[in-house]
Amino acid sequence: MSTRDKLGKSRRWVIKIGSALLTNDGRGLDFTAITAWVEQMVGLKADGREIVLVSSGAVAEGMSRLGWKKRPHALYELQAAAAVGQMGLVQAYESRFMQHGLHTAQVLLTHDDLADRRRYLNARSTLRALLKLNVIPVVNENDTVATEEIKFGDNDTLAALVANLVEADLLVILTDQKGVYDCDPRQNPNANLLTEVEADDPALERMATGAGALGRGGMITKIRAARRAARSGASTIIVSGREPDILRRVSAGEVAGTLLKPRQGPIAARKQWLASQMTVRGQVHLDAGAVTVLRQSGRSLLPVGVTAVEGGFKRGELVICQAPDGSEVARGLVNYSADEAARIIGQPSDRIESILGYVDEPELIHRDNLVVV
Repeated sequence: MSTRDKLGKSRRWVIKIGSALLTNDGRGLDFTAITAWVEQMVGLKADGREIVLVSSGAVAEGMSRLGWKKRPHALYELQAAAAVGQMGLVQAYESRFMQHGLHTAQVLLTHDDLADRRRYLNARSTLRALLKLNVIPVVNENDTVATEEIKFGDNDTLAALVANLVEADLLVILTDQKGVYDCDPRQNPNANLLTEVEADDPALERMATGAGALGRGGMITKIRAARRAARSGASTIIVSGREPDILRRVSAGEVAGTLLKPRQGPIAARKQWLASQMTVRGQVHLDAGAVTVLRQSGRSLLPVGVTAVEGGFKRGELVICQAPDGSEVARGLVNYSADEAARIIGQPSDRIESILGYVDEPELIHRDNLVVV
């Protein structure tokens, strides 16, 4: 089976749709196109895919509703446009998915939400819960309250961070270009479309083009987004959203757009991310049974298998899991602070709520945030 076939059949997708596509180049929401994309996503769901949708278009739709022809520069005007446009954007998705019996959920994030480890875990838990409930999360940047994000941010980057967050197999970026070319196709008619490259190829940035009038991105942000997605082992396909049935064709393994591949698989990439991005804040000591479970079964770490905790770690920080002999078994992002963990160690998960008065997660460290050494 080819790489494209494997990715087409992969389970968890993040799909990002840009402003130029959604708003028909600034003429208000393109309801015909939105309907077509929704129908394709419904088909993907029926085939067993989990879908997270990252949608631009709030500011552009707000501009259209307010009758503004040019993107404003004042922050308060951008925030007002986002607030107005978000209403139309959410209504468009919800009404069309509901026609197929599917619920959507609006998730508004800033980049800070995913940079802070505690909020990172909170967002991750919510998105995981929505996917388990068969709901399609519709994620957008929270432009109404964002400050630097609205000036420097872009939803390509957000889509990559969401792909890291939910550990997606594939990030699909729908844009108004067919993919990544070796030079600007608008200036050079002999430009060649790249069909498959490594995401961290340094030559890609030299080939990238600038942003359009409506968006804040351009091909350069899409390439950088693919690199971010590759850090957790996800592949990225950049492809034209104007091509008919494009999502179905990608799912069938068709060679469309540009595939940007990670150098490492998900496990190796995840280990590298945990090792390089975070400082160890504490230790949790395991009993022999927990050591066996982690090393042989690849399961999550439950409080019942922990005998002691060290350090002043907070929820979302990196801790080392130690065997009874002091050797390192694993490391991961902990779901409870050191004080909370000390109260629930040795206890079954169904007692967490009665001890703490609430429950964030049944695991002390979920297996998706745990790397066995």
